[in-house]
Amino acid sequence: MSSDLSTNATGRPAGPPEGACADTLLGVADRLMDRCPGHRVEIIGGVIRIAPLPDASHARTLTDLTLACVAAESHGAGSEVLQAIGLWLPTGPEDFAIPDLAVVDADFEDHLVQFNCYAPEAFRLVVEVTYLNFQHDLRDKVTAYAEAGIPVYVIVDREHDRLRVLTDPVAGDYTSHRVHAPGEHVVLPDSIGAEVKLDVSAVLRAGEPKKAT
Repeated sequence: MSSDLSTNATGRPAGPPEGACADTLLGVADRLMDRCPGHRVEIIGGVIRIAPLPDASHARTLTDLTLACVAAESHGAGSEVLQAIGLWLPTGPEDFAIPDLAVVDADFEDHLVQFNCYAPEAFRLVVEVTYLNFQHDLRDKVTAYAEAGIPVYVIVDREHDRLRVLTDPVAGDYTSHRVHAPGEHVVLPDSIGAEVKLDVSAVLRAGEPKKAT
């Protein structure tokens, strides 16, 4: 599918198409992206949400998870491991999310919808690392990603010191919700297309903010 919005030189949406109402949610989201650099703007359930710039340990966690996926050969001929890629959602006419991390089919670019967001069928896995608005990741995005049929949703729940693996989406919820504590080792479902192994202690330790000395 072709994009309804043009992009600028950085690849981010350049604004609503010519002649479109700039006061649509997508138009407002586009302006917020310009006015709030470093913040993540999403529309879920018809509500615009703005997430602040995360801390360094959030980024460190994503790097470690990316390396784990790459080591399992999730980034190759059949799939790619990408951070902050747009996911078009079926939960509203203008809904989209930007997962922290995703494993997508290699041909995901053939599934462009609009606003630099791609159709859910191209996604094998999405990951969120909680930061400040953790209820958003633990509640609203569970519903949104399940409605989109994302096969595997992993939450690095730094508030509760747990790794959550949600699978088998049905009717706006995941029928399997496994909670893993430090000391456990997890192998993510093979629907990802690779055997991704995670040391829960290591993942959660990477997400701990460094204490000032």
